[in-house]
Amino acid sequence: MATVVLVGTLDTKGREYAFLADRIREHGVDVVLVDTGVMGEPLASPDVTREEVARAGGHDLDGVRRVGSRGAAVELMLEGVRATGPKARRPEALGESDVAVMHSVIDILGLNQIARAIFDNAAAAMAGMVRDAGWPVSGLGATSVGITMLGQTTPGVMRLREALIEAGREPVIFHANGVGGPAMEHLIEADALGGVIDYTLSELANSLLDGIHATGPDRLRVAGRHGLPQVVVPGCVDFFNQGPRSELPERYRDRKTYFHNPVATLVRLSVEEETALGLLIAERLNEATGPVRVVVPTRGFSLADAEGGDLWDPEADHAFVESLRAALRPDIPFEAVDAHVDDPDFAELVADRYLTLLEEPAHAG
Repeated sequence: MATVVLVGTLDTKGREYAFLADRIREHGVDVVLVDTGVMGEPLASPDVTREEVARAGGHDLDGVRRVGSRGAAVELMLEGVRATGPKARRPEALGESDVAVMHSVIDILGLNQIARAIFDNAAAAMAGMVRDAGWPVSGLGATSVGITMLGQTTPGVMRLREALIEAGREPVIFHANGVGGPAMEHLIEADALGGVIDYTLSELANSLLDGIHATGPDRLRVAGRHGLPQVVVPGCVDFFNQGPRSELPERYRDRKTYFHNPVATLVRLSVEEETALGLLIAERLNEATGPVRVVVPTRGFSLADAEGGDLWDPEADHAFVESLRAALRPDIPFEAVDAHVDDPDFAELVADRYLTLLEEPAHAG
């Protein structure tokens, strides 16, 4: 039988958890109720007691109670929850996974008409997911290809995807918005992808300039560390992401910008910043242990970075290209193409370079 694990503080919310557990069972799904409360007596009967949770984390309950603060006690009990089996995630991990959160609308204290309706919905959703869910994502196979994309590289990636499908590959597209790139790399770590075409590197530009789509220091390192074949295209390296144009920091207001939507503005990188970005990307790619190829379009890196476009700056683009070219390891193929990143012919060339790369031996980085 499918099973749902409910984890909660039964000293303050035991009746609510008992109600939710009963509703889930009515849908034909078993429930394991785990108590993480540390103060008052539980108001429902747990399947895993608070004492068992504390011991599983290497602590005793009295010691947890004396730790000094509620937050510290929660951290210690979380260690026990992880050790008892369920893989509890911190909130910041939600964006890179398929974890779903249902808003309770009201605070959880007592059962009333609104609370019952919310709990009934949650029970039905959870039961449906565990009964009819797909299989865990792992080992999609050697034909799977992770590809990064934004709206500014969508035309190119659409043609790239078609070309790969025609060649018998399975493209998996990730939105490079600060979440998509790391999500792709988590799947690489889970051996779920056969290769990568990192077509959109705006997350690196955001990381360099503290934009709102910034990522951590592992971005663009994971595929190389795992030896996966990767073709890298510097799509969207011409800008970093900021909020509404009216809230743009003063230091950016004299730059070229692109109105993406009312809450998102794309800000052009300078010559100096493009030079630094080229060095950053080269540094990370130089660590790769698997086959890598870099393919660079010299007529623009995004829809807005085309001749006559809002972000068109050939001098800055050239600075990036030369910086990247000079800093790459000599054994990493670098190909500058007289094309725009969204040209269909360029996308087809990238697909061909990826398919060819699969036949080449790994580089000993």
